[in-house]
Amino acid sequence: MKASVNKDACIGCGACTVTCPDVFEIGDEGTAVAKVAEVPEEAKNAAVEASEGCPTSAISVE
Repeated sequence: MKASVNKDACIGCGACTVTCPDVFEIGDEGTAVAKVAEVPEEAKNAAVEASEGCPTSAISVE
C-alpha cells in the first residue's frame, strides 16, 4: 500500500500526522507529506483512517 498527498488540496491541518504519524508529517512547505514509500503493515489501518478523515480529501492510499 502506498500513500500520497495532493499538495494543492492539502491545507496543512495536521490531522493525518496525529492519526498516522508513522506515514505522514508536515513538510517544509507547511503541508502534509508521506514520509515513507510503502505504508508499513502495522500502519495500514491508520493510513486509511487518515485518508478518510482528511477534511480536503488530499490523501490517497492504494
